[in-house]
Amino acid sequence: MKALRVVSAMMRASVALALQYRLEFVVEGALAVLWMAVALIPLMVVFGNRGAVAGWTYPEMLVVLGWFVALKGVLEGTLSPSLMQVVEHVRKGTLDFVLLKPADAQLLVSLSKIEPWRVVDLAGAAAIFVYAFQHIGHAPSIAQLSLAAGLLVAAVLVLYSIAILVVSIAFVAVRVDNLLYLFQSVFDVARWPNSVFRGLLAVVFTYVLPLALMTTYPALALLGKLNARTAVAALLGSFLFASVARLIWLSSIRRYTSASS
Repeated sequence: MKALRVVSAMMRASVALALQYRLEFVVEGALAVLWMAVALIPLMVVFGNRGAVAGWTYPEMLVVLGWFVALKGVLEGTLSPSLMQVVEHVRKGTLDFVLLKPADAQLLVSLSKIEPWRVVDLAGAAAIFVYAFQHIGHAPSIAQLSLAAGLLVAAVLVLYSIAILVVSIAFVAVRVDNLLYLFQSVFDVARWPNSVFRGLLAVVFTYVLPLALMTTYPALALLGKLNARTAVAALLGSFLFASVARLIWLSSIRRYTSASS
C-alpha cells in the first residue's frame, strides 16, 4: 500500500507538471499520432502485393504492431525519461537525495519522470487492435484476452529489466546515455514478429534481447495461436529476468560513491 501511494503521488506530480505546459502537451500528443501513422507505412508497403509474410497476414501483423506501439509508449513515456535522470544523478553524485528517502530507491528512480502525453500511444494501440480484429472477423475470447494481459505484464517487466540493467552500468562507467538510445533503436525491430528473422538474428531477438516475448508472444496469445508451454516459459522467464536485474541493481547501489564520500 505504501508503494501504491508513492506511485500515485509521483503520477499526480508528473501530470501536474505536464499540464503547466499545455501547448507542449498537445504538440507532443500530435507528434505521437504522426509517428504511429509513419509506423504503418512499412506494413502497407510489404503487404502491398502479397497476402502473407512468414505466415502472418496483414491484420495479424497489425496485432504485433499494436503491442509494439503500446510498449513504445511505456518505454518512452516512463522508463527512458526516468532512468536517464539516474545516469545524471550518478554522474553528479546526487543520487544521495533519492537513497535517503523512506521508499525503495528503484521504485523512485523508475517513475521519477513520466510523460503523460504518451497515453496517446496506448489509445492508438487500442485503435489498431480494433481495426485488426474487425478484418480478422472475430474478437479474441476472454481466455485469449487474459493470457495476452499476463504476457503484457511479462513484456513490460522484461522491457523494464533491460532498462535497469543498462542504467546499472552507469555505476561503473561514466556515460551510458548512448546505450539507452541504442536500446530504443534496437527495440524498433519488435514491430516485426520473430518468425520474420532467420539464423543468428532469430536467436538474438528471442533469447538474448527477448523482443519476441514483448510483442510476438502477446500477439499470438490474442490470436489464439500461443501454446501453453511457450506461455508458461515466457512468464517464468520474465520473472527470472526481473529478479536478476533487481540483484544487479542492488549490487550497483552498494558500489555507488555518494557526493559526500
